[in-house]
Amino acid sequence: MPSLAGLLVNGLLVGMATVTLLPLVWMVSVSLMAPGEASTFPPPLLPSRVTFANYGELFARAGMGRYLLNSVVLTTAVTLVSLLFNVAAGYAFAKLRFAGRDRIFRLLLGALVIPAQVAMVPLFLLLKQLGLVNSYGGVIVPAMAGIFGIFLIRQYALSIPDDLLEAARIDGAGELRIFRSVIVPLLRPIIVTLAVFTSLGAWNDFMWPLIVLNDSELYTLPVALASLAREHVQDNELMMAGSVLTTVPVLLVFLVLQRYYIQGLMLGSVKE
Repeated sequence: MPSLAGLLVNGLLVGMATVTLLPLVWMVSVSLMAPGEASTFPPPLLPSRVTFANYGELFARAGMGRYLLNSVVLTTAVTLVSLLFNVAAGYAFAKLRFAGRDRIFRLLLGALVIPAQVAMVPLFLLLKQLGLVNSYGGVIVPAMAGIFGIFLIRQYALSIPDDLLEAARIDGAGELRIFRSVIVPLLRPIIVTLAVFTSLGAWNDFMWPLIVLNDSELYTLPVALASLAREHVQDNELMMAGSVLTTVPVLLVFLVLQRYYIQGLMLGSVKE
């Protein structure tokens, strides 16, 4: 028979899972309700009649199809570019020797304590000088490399034996060949983990796209949903349908890559 402690722990976990999932379940439920049904008191938990009219209105009248495509394109671009630079920089800080390597890395770690909001004004002015305001370049360029991503890759790359790299060099492999054929396959679990982190952050980012994108045709889903909320403040069902449309894609990505994500977190905790 299960022990009392086991029952208490499992009961606590079930309770926490219920509290976490209930808002998501209710969000989906409201998105399937007829207009005005969720505004009654007390609010119903389930729709009296399931309807997908709210989703149809999102795509037909609110233009969410374009915003969905914008988010997919921007998230994909940010993730790929960020992975390229973060993986290369993290490997360099872990295994390549160059002047000031450790000092530069400590300086980068020190910059982690600076709030991102502090850098928004100078970053915006810099992008304005480069002519990247009101373009996807203004969103992609600041995300090309991140201190956390470099740190994550570096900590994982420290576990790669130096003898393996030396053997590859003795066999005549160049640094680019070593990086492509040896390092990247070994870093695959942490690369997937970083890809999940980056894609979630890029998909859900609201503040920076709102600042740097002025043209409504370039809006991402979170920005478009906030704009739509101002026009349809009383349309709870429509807003919930938009929230489901924003949440489900990243949730599916996380569930598909969950095994690699957890593996990368568990194996990436190597200390110097």
